[in-house]
Amino acid sequence: MEKSIILANDISEISRLYEFVEEVGNDFELSPDIVFNLNLVLEEAVVNIINYAYPKEEHESIYLSARMHEGSIVLVLTDTGKEFDPTAAPEADVTLSADDRQIGGLGIFLIRQIMNEVKYERIEGKNVLTLEKKL
Repeated sequence: MEKSIILANDISEISRLYEFVEEVGNDFELSPDIVFNLNLVLEEAVVNIINYAYPKEEHESIYLSARMHEGSIVLVLTDTGKEFDPTAAPEADVTLSADDRQIGGLGIFLIRQIMNEVKYERIEGKNVLTLEKKL
């Protein structure tokens, strides 16, 4: 089974994202801890797309699909925004104090910590971010 949703690149869509993840959790019988972590990861990824992939005046779509595959949940985010490979971003230095740390990068750090696999591809002008969490 696969579930999907199309979100606008607007911060108001985050509430729809939460509802979708809750639905996925129910349909795939995921634990509340997994659902919480998926919400965290997807919020980070989607907010980054909303804030950085498109100019503010552009109204575009973000596609999200979720499916089960060999004991894992696989999430795929697709957008047509500016090319960005989060897997190539440097690791955030979480040993530094908040004052000494560079701004940004913690969301990607969080995604890498929670998910078992994070894969990025640029396919036909689209960013495709695949996130996999073993259950």
